[in-house]
Amino acid sequence: MQNADIMEPHLPTLEEMQQWTQVIGRAQQLMLEQAAGTTGQTLPFDPAIVARIQTSFADEGMALWRRFLDSGGLLRSQPAPAPATSPASRKDRRFADPAWTEHPFYDLIRQSYLLLSDYLMKMADAVDGVDPKQKAKLRFATTGLLDAIAPSNFPFTNPQVVQKTIESGGENLVKGLKHMLADLEKGQLTHTDGTQFELGRNIAATPGKVIHETPLYQLIHYAPTTDVVLETPLIIFPPWINRFYILDLSPEKSFVKWAVDQGISVFLVSWKSADASMKDLVWDDYILKGQVDAIDTVRDLLKVKSVHTIGYCVAGTTLAATLALLAARGEADKVASATFFTAQVDFSQAGDLALFVDDEQMKMVEQLSSKGFLDGRYMAATFNLLRGRDLIWSYVVNNYLLGMDYPPFDLLYWNGDTTNLPARWHRDYLTQLYRDNLLVVPGAISIDGTPIDLTRIMTPAYVQAGKEDHIAPLESVWQLTRNLSGPIRFLLAGSGHIAGVINPPAAMKYQYWACDEAQPTLDAFLAGAKETKGSWWPDWRGWIEGLDSRTVPVKGARVPGKGRFKAVEDAPGRYVKAR
Repeated sequence: MQNADIMEPHLPTLEEMQQWTQVIGRAQQLMLEQAAGTTGQTLPFDPAIVARIQTSFADEGMALWRRFLDSGGLLRSQPAPAPATSPASRKDRRFADPAWTEHPFYDLIRQSYLLLSDYLMKMADAVDGVDPKQKAKLRFATTGLLDAIAPSNFPFTNPQVVQKTIESGGENLVKGLKHMLADLEKGQLTHTDGTQFELGRNIAATPGKVIHETPLYQLIHYAPTTDVVLETPLIIFPPWINRFYILDLSPEKSFVKWAVDQGISVFLVSWKSADASMKDLVWDDYILKGQVDAIDTVRDLLKVKSVHTIGYCVAGTTLAATLALLAARGEADKVASATFFTAQVDFSQAGDLALFVDDEQMKMVEQLSSKGFLDGRYMAATFNLLRGRDLIWSYVVNNYLLGMDYPPFDLLYWNGDTTNLPARWHRDYLTQLYRDNLLVVPGAISIDGTPIDLTRIMTPAYVQAGKEDHIAPLESVWQLTRNLSGPIRFLLAGSGHIAGVINPPAAMKYQYWACDEAQPTLDAFLAGAKETKGSWWPDWRGWIEGLDSRTVPVKGARVPGKGRFKAVEDAPGRYVKAR
């Protein structure tokens, strides 16, 4: 009888369940040893804790099978109920399709996977007596493995893919194969339809002129939209790890356009994507020939004493070093204020990115940088790995298995528009800052022969962090307030590294938290902060005006290309378009 095995399934014995537990345990031991770099050695587990975890896993596995069989197995009409405390009861977007809970086969797969995930994570946590960074690597490796082996990632264990394949006669898999082959050819996972965007037309489209160009950057001066502007201009330093236009996406999302409309003279640095000619560039170059040069250029152009500055991510880290250098040289008054978007100076709590700076990783970076620069696709892959479930595997399912069309999304277009990094700078940044954490050690780093000390910075600072930031964690960004010595306004924005920053007021999304008075600790800040719905941009605008509210009419050099520095070309310029 064909259905006999289904109607009368074999109930696993306790010995069989223990055997599977041991097999899984050995497999995980190999994985953890590889991640910890201790292959061939025994990881320090507490035997009692491991025994409890394994017994619990066996018991829950047996209970899962009993519920499955007691309710009729594959012939039942309803899924086997899961206890409320089970991992299977957790909400997970990968299993949002009703078939994952309504169909017995997929329900069993889902609950088994979640049970296994819970077991492996508990085993990773049970490792004791190792360096905290090594333990973090174990957790990261375990999470990455579990994300990769999720049943949703495979065509025959994903009910959506099975149904789509039946409905389309397999056309979804053919289309998905085309997507995959195209991505393999360009060496990068595609997230959005890039044909829908054109720089200068519907993205990076705020009017302006490139008024200054060096081998390292172009300086854009944006056209004013008000009759008067704040006397003190603003220079924005975006990270050179990505293209500048994260701050100038579609007009509705553009921080640049919003700031211009707020009556601010806005300048922005567009960094050149590295090529072989930039192989010897170091951090000093981005400070002296980049930020300091741009500050002096704008001061000279507008004949002003000082400028407001914004540094985003790595450019914020660099801005802190620039301010320390200016302070050491007695030139601190060149900068009226410094705003830090999700920036770090103390990397002791830098999150999962710090896992990519061990000797093995650095050797790989050296190999990938043989031409004198690191291909930006490597960095893109690294950032994707930090959120592999969302930025890798969900797209594998949608693009390759379901064969879905790519949606047009400006932020994801920017995310895939990678830049190359100078090899020497990148190596020094990873080792001196991320690995050795030298920036917060007074005098440990010198710029152009001048030792710098962050505690000498008295410049008023606005420090913004993201509540869910996985690249620059809140705890790490907070450390800025402990290293700067001037007046500081700390603000916590809802969402993460990108959406927490790019949150225009008109969208009325997310929220932010702030305190009227400076707080001694992050816990004190979180306990006393007031929540405000919507964008934090107006709060920043009020802070800027509170420092200096003087205005001047828009004429002469306040119009791009009309001053001493003539227009080189229209914004967004050649550097952002170079590949």
